[in-house]
Amino acid sequence: MRSNANKNILYSIILLLLVAIVYLYRQNQQKPVEEIVAVTSGKVILSGNTMGTNYRIVYLDKEERDFKGQIDSILIVFNQSLSTYIPDSELSVFNKSDSLVFELPYFLPVLEASKDIFEKTEGAFDPTVGPLVNLWGFGPEGPQLKDSVNINSILPLVGFNQIEFDETRVKKMKPGIYLDFSAVAKGYGVDVVAVYLISKGIQNFLVEIGGELVARGVNENGELWKVGVNRPEELGRADELFSIIALENKGMATSGNYRNYYEVDSVKISHTIDPFTGRPVRHGLLSATVLAADCMKADALATAIMVMGTERAIALQEKEKDFEIFLIYNDENGEMKSFASDGLKPFLSFAHE
Repeated sequence: MRSNANKNILYSIILLLLVAIVYLYRQNQQKPVEEIVAVTSGKVILSGNTMGTNYRIVYLDKEERDFKGQIDSILIVFNQSLSTYIPDSELSVFNKSDSLVFELPYFLPVLEASKDIFEKTEGAFDPTVGPLVNLWGFGPEGPQLKDSVNINSILPLVGFNQIEFDETRVKKMKPGIYLDFSAVAKGYGVDVVAVYLISKGIQNFLVEIGGELVARGVNENGELWKVGVNRPEELGRADELFSIIALENKGMATSGNYRNYYEVDSVKISHTIDPFTGRPVRHGLLSATVLAADCMKADALATAIMVMGTERAIALQEKEKDFEIFLIYNDENGEMKSFASDGLKPFLSFAHE
């Protein structure tokens, strides 16, 4: 009997060790880049992973404090609120039900910002378009489109005006509505990290998550933080720059169609879906960069502008005037051109200059 008991104990220990080994292996597999904390003469650099992408944070601090642990913890809670990939996140729970009472502090602000940009862009930015994005093959399950019936059945469920919310809860006005904040969550996450750094007395920093950024103050050379805009070519190098922008206490986001697409019968299917037609947009705008007071707004507007196209985007910026744009597009002859709003021009230089 004692021998069997000892064998069971040994078996349990081995099983626990195997579980631990598998867990550690999976954790390592989920880290595509090395997580870094580097400190040099008052300059701190942090990097890691979040939201299915990477982040990089640079800040100046005479005390050379390391905030990586705190920032990672904040981003974990952030994802627990807004991720569509976490089954029990607040957003996932809402998508499976008809209403939700907020428990975390992130859902309400993104709803408020989404409503604002939805109205300003007359529906070009719409977080309820997610099912159509998935239908066209840009979700985790690949293409699901069979025919126009798919689109026609989903279009009635697209429309952010079918969502109601107040300071405590959010609810659907029609069953089947599905929210997806992937077009704004990274920008909002950048803002959340920026607010944390400011609360710790950090005045000079650059926060970047998956290409969305916020800059405050200056870099170690006393200059404005400078960031690049990629050249929008399908086969070009990912790090080949078209232009450089100096950020003066702004949030910045870029959206484009030139890499995230697939082809069917020689027709390019882009990941930007028009909420009005349910189909991928087809126009000459290749890349939209937006600068705004915060990154969440810049992120949402960059997405909306890729739906709207070049001319409507310029008209919107000239009307609102509380954000700046840099657009790269093909003209009617297929020539690559660019447009910068007046407020951005003093901060813009071109990589080939």
